[in-house]
Amino acid sequence: MKGFLEDANYSIGLLDEGATLADVIDNCIYEHTHSGKKAFYVGDLGKLVRNNIQWQNVMAPIKPFYPVKCNSTPGVLEILGTLGVGFACSSKSEMALVQDLGISPENIIYTNPCKQASQIKYAAKAGINIMTCDSDIELKKISRNHPNAKLLLHIATEDITAGEEMNMKFGTTLKNCRHLMECAKELGVQIVGVKFHVSGSCKDLQTYIHAISDARCVFDMAEEFGFKMNMLDIGGGFTGSELQLEEVNHVIRPLLDVYFPKESGVNVIAEPGCYYVSSAFTLAVNVIAKKTVEYDKLLPSGVEQTRNDDEPVFTYYINDGVYGSFASKLSEKLNTIPEVHKKYKEDEPLFASSLWGPSCDELDQIVENCLLPELSVGDWLIFDNMGSGTLGEQSTFNDYQRPLIYYMMSFSDWDEMQDAGIASDTLMKNFFFVPSCIQLSPEERFSTAA
Repeated sequence: MKGFLEDANYSIGLLDEGATLADVIDNCIYEHTHSGKKAFYVGDLGKLVRNNIQWQNVMAPIKPFYPVKCNSTPGVLEILGTLGVGFACSSKSEMALVQDLGISPENIIYTNPCKQASQIKYAAKAGINIMTCDSDIELKKISRNHPNAKLLLHIATEDITAGEEMNMKFGTTLKNCRHLMECAKELGVQIVGVKFHVSGSCKDLQTYIHAISDARCVFDMAEEFGFKMNMLDIGGGFTGSELQLEEVNHVIRPLLDVYFPKESGVNVIAEPGCYYVSSAFTLAVNVIAKKTVEYDKLLPSGVEQTRNDDEPVFTYYINDGVYGSFASKLSEKLNTIPEVHKKYKEDEPLFASSLWGPSCDELDQIVENCLLPELSVGDWLIFDNMGSGTLGEQSTFNDYQRPLIYYMMSFSDWDEMQDAGIASDTLMKNFFFVPSCIQLSPEERFSTAA
């Protein structure tokens, strides 16, 4: 690969032994308090390095293909590209982003289940051949626009603990796989493997056993049609927890050894997204408005009122919301708890509070009910685990501007990259030294992510 983008408009601070990410956040808040109080991220890119080492220790030889939609900021993509991670792209813009890093087309897969014909043509022109498919309509569309495509049949997975029998939003049934193979044979399209995906919210790891067994059935079926299958994609759903990673590995390893042993020539890949980036990013937001509300209006429906009527209840508005960094809140629960940045006494009273974004839209609720000390306009709140699903394409609702991103890495993580032989001069030019005692200026030391 070519290395880092020559025109990438960002830099990475190298922390000395006396500096921590908490110091960085403190310094950034100090600067923002005096310059405009904008929301900002601090990204610990060393976390990506540590997570990759953990993946290699637990999951090797399963190769990770990072889903770009999780977090497409250049610092993330370039570090992962340097680490040798592949990329799973869902759009032309994502494919172009990773191509600009010099990533080989063989290390890019096009995973959108509902592809636009123009973007299939783009993939064909770029030499990106591996893509997923779960219907005859998609199959015909691909055959018309990308004759050299190599398809992974996306099969549905069954979550035994879920209320529905089958997760059928995306993915096809075993029965339909035979029909798709017949169509592919007629159209002259190559089928080279199978993909499935188990949601990170799935609590029953037996789902992996069923999915791998189904994949083996599809591989056997493919032999009847003369297809030479050589790839199995076990999808994403990795939360970032080392325990969860080890639990998944404990379940799938024996089955992979039996159904897809090394001598079979089948390459097993996965799509860990939030695993890499979720815990690497912290978001700092500022309180821009405050109101006192009636307690019964703050409580979720069905919750019994137990407080003293004399206690105040607060609604806070912050300078980021669901039309920005909290976009995932529209479709799932917030996976982080707000922390108050200012120091307060342990015995200071806590009040029922809710947090809202700046749009004044009824959907722009970030936290429905939490306990916080009384805050003032201008105070800061910190949200951890904000790296996944928050730093992709952003809305322009209400003139929303993406927060500044401050990339950091410790010297120990930098040493890990050097020891792995992946640190280079082109990489080094993006770093600068951050002494523990200085105040960090966004104008002088950092740039926003493009």
